[in-house]
Amino acid sequence: MRIVLDAMGGDHAPGVVIDGAAQAVRELEVEIVLVGREAEVRRELAHHDTTGLGLSVVHADEVIEMDEHVDAVKRKKDASIRVGMRMLREGQGDAFVSAGNSGAVMASAIFDVRRIRGIKRPALAVLYPAALTPVLLIDNGANTDPTPENLVQFAQMGAGYVERLWGIDNPRVAIVSNGEEPDKGNRLVRETFPLLQDSGLNFVGNAEGKDVTKGIADVVVTDGFTGNVMIKLSEGLASFFARLLKRELLGGTLNKVALALMVPGLILTLPGFVLMIPALRRIAKRMDYAEYGGAPLLGVDGVVVIAHGRSNAKAIKNAVRMARDSVNLGLVDVIKQSVRGRT
Repeated sequence: MRIVLDAMGGDHAPGVVIDGAAQAVRELEVEIVLVGREAEVRRELAHHDTTGLGLSVVHADEVIEMDEHVDAVKRKKDASIRVGMRMLREGQGDAFVSAGNSGAVMASAIFDVRRIRGIKRPALAVLYPAALTPVLLIDNGANTDPTPENLVQFAQMGAGYVERLWGIDNPRVAIVSNGEEPDKGNRLVRETFPLLQDSGLNFVGNAEGKDVTKGIADVVVTDGFTGNVMIKLSEGLASFFARLLKRELLGGTLNKVALALMVPGLILTLPGFVLMIPALRRIAKRMDYAEYGGAPLLGVDGVVVIAHGRSNAKAIKNAVRMARDSVNLGLVDVIKQSVRGRT
């Protein structure tokens, strides 16, 4: 499988992107085409032994910077994002991955790869990290001002994704609101509620923020502004608790004693702490954004994965993994069937 990777995308490109690509070709049995300014890319590649690895480079003169407006997509026809998207459209790659400007990636996907027929707006779908059971949150930032009809399509795409990729039959769908009652929420939520009731989906109603973490639904739909805030807040809290645990549990004997005194009935012995380490590592891994790599852009006629702008090499590698798995599972056909079958 050939994955097209935007070598210039992200806060730490091209260095960490090349590092992640090198890891991916060694571990994931894929070929990677690095798209970007060739001289810069090859300079970073020189730090790796690429002998026999499926790594190649395609030159792109321009870069859409992280702080540029989405209009740059129109002006910079030779930007790495646009060159990579055209390669995907023309069949020179099976998927495209970028940690670059997410608005630019989405705009280029719509312009260069194009939407699936019938899809009004693509949406980002991400595994919500702060729930005990798997929860797909859609949208995660692609559409800040969607219509009720858009949200219904997001729900349809999300349900099809969960059915096929997670093996959950008739997944439960909810919409994010500030109350459980049907009349709660802003105008968008209130107008979407009856449409979801009549959509043929397994709609279970409104979900407050606390309910999302409980896993009351398999698919949680919202606008991109709210979804992005939810994800960023959850990741920030995960990072905070990781730092807090490290300071309190690994900060010496006095901290362990203090922790034991603060929590009635807790006896924290050194052997007991050692036994806790695997569980703590599993928790940290579950909450680590780099484990998921990125979010697939559902609704475009090709596999496109958008990674965090702050992605490290591990996150890039796992974004490539997500792209590979999405191709293997026929993601585009899944989305086509999920929308056609419910409209």
